[in-house]
Amino acid sequence: MSVDIKTTARSQVTFRAIAAHAILITYTLIALFPVFVIVINSFKSRKAIFREPLSVPTPETFSLKGYETVLKQGDFVLYFQNSLVVTVASLTMVLLFGAMAAFALSEYRFRGNLLTGLYLAIGIMIPIRLGTVAILEMMVASGLVNTLTALILVYTAQGLPLAIFILTEFMQGISDDLKNAGRIDGLSEYTIFGVLVLPLIRPALATVAVFTMIPIWNDLWFPLILAPAEETKTITLGAQVFIGQFVTDWNAVLASLSLAIIPVLVLYLIFSRQLIKGITAGAVK
Repeated sequence: MSVDIKTTARSQVTFRAIAAHAILITYTLIALFPVFVIVINSFKSRKAIFREPLSVPTPETFSLKGYETVLKQGDFVLYFQNSLVVTVASLTMVLLFGAMAAFALSEYRFRGNLLTGLYLAIGIMIPIRLGTVAILEMMVASGLVNTLTALILVYTAQGLPLAIFILTEFMQGISDDLKNAGRIDGLSEYTIFGVLVLPLIRPALATVAVFTMIPIWNDLWFPLILAPAEETKTITLGAQVFIGQFVTDWNAVLASLSLAIIPVLVLYLIFSRQLIKGITAGAVK
């Protein structure tokens, strides 16, 4: 009888895991379809884009005019570099400070622990864009307008609430016996955090990294307000050069967007296994 119960339980866990993976793959395909449309149209002539937007390029419709325009007009390499610097620096600070705050909230019990966690999670419910005017005034007073530092600080503040919320939940599931054993062996709290805890929450870190990077990389609002200068433009803001009030160079727009997608896809491929583990962690319990 016990064997049948164990077999049934394992079957249920396996079914839930398969169902979770199937749902994730389905959502991924749905999300990638617009990306597929953008990429194939970036290699077509202007007439073919509007006549057959869902068809793949043919020898008659194939064109590299958009990519030629992107490389000739504007400093696309600089825009790409600015976006890369801002995104990598912001992700590093979000993951580092978010993990440290999550470790403190999940590990130590002190007066105001719950209120502190709720305060840090408020940013999930209140969009940071509501404070755009105040943020702009602060950057002007600090002399950080038209600098990448301004964008890094804003994006770090934007990503920390979600990072702390997710990482705290994962860290609470780590065995206390493991951490106490490290303390008995004489390990410091920093060593326990860096050597014992962080490797165990890699799926959560990958999940936070992916979902934090995409809004930063694709953002147009804060680069337009805080860093609109030519030397600090991001790739998303730089693509607006090809969008005019009366005429839009769709070949160049689609080409620039296709190039901008590359880092997001690379990051997804790097962290895909950990990302799936992080998203489906609750499905296999």
